[in-house]
Amino acid sequence: MLRAQLLRLDADILCLQEIAARHDGDKHAARRLCALDTLLEGTPYAAFERAVSTTRDGHGPLDVHNLAVLSRLKLTSHRQYWHDLVSPIDYRVATALPAAAGATAIEWERPVLHATIAAPGGRSLHVFNLHLRAPLAAFIPGQKESAFAWHTASGWAEGFFLAAVKRAGQALEARRAVDALFDQDPDALIVVCGDMNAEEREMPLRILRADASDTGSSALANRALVPLEHALPETRRFSVLHGGRHVMLDHVLVSRALFAQYRTVEIYNEMLEDEAEAGTRAPISPGSYHAPVVATFEL
Repeated sequence: MLRAQLLRLDADILCLQEIAARHDGDKHAARRLCALDTLLEGTPYAAFERAVSTTRDGHGPLDVHNLAVLSRLKLTSHRQYWHDLVSPIDYRVATALPAAAGATAIEWERPVLHATIAAPGGRSLHVFNLHLRAPLAAFIPGQKESAFAWHTASGWAEGFFLAAVKRAGQALEARRAVDALFDQDPDALIVVCGDMNAEEREMPLRILRADASDTGSSALANRALVPLEHALPETRRFSVLHGGRHVMLDHVLVSRALFAQYRTVEIYNEMLEDEAEAGTRAPISPGSYHAPVVATFEL
């Protein structure tokens, strides 16, 4: 099912999230993206150049939740940001059982992947692939009864607060990386995309966009990122179906210079299944609970 959907996209650049990896028999060797290789086998994407996120020490991909950028065009460089531009946050957990003796470093679980691609005309296209933290309460010592059940409302509330801090921190790190590019070239071609786990007016998107209505500065207007879903009617503007509600969690944000070369955007959400009902059905859908967001440009 996924292969047919990928072929329909006919993408020149493909950004993927939640890619799993395995050791392939040797626990000391770097993990390999075996499932992704199998999925792409026999498709044009198998020959694409590839950038993949890694562990903090750079020793191959994580076991789950890896990011990947596949490109038909030449991939000139790539790197990831994982507390390189925003330090872990020292925080003393208020509801831990037993009580926390001191501060704990609050870190996010996933990096931001930045791929630089050779665009036509000799310019560089900067692609940021994100998967921000889901709005599920983070772990608090001694407060969990089971995976989704909590001992106290205060424990759950603090876990939910910390999840929001992590999600906003990831967005801030991506925003700082984008601004570093603008410092070098005010007309940089930049696209920030992926599963943001947030809708447009939530804090992570506002941090990433840096809209003039938030910064209050016309001098910074050229640094604002434009959400391409605005080109679609509201009835089509959703990438996830959750509990019967249409939500837009997967975004494509572009710099003003790239927006000048934007042509179309589409969200292939015709066959979405409700992700909130995933655990109540057997078998679970073999497809994705997120619709692909497809943007075209004329560079």
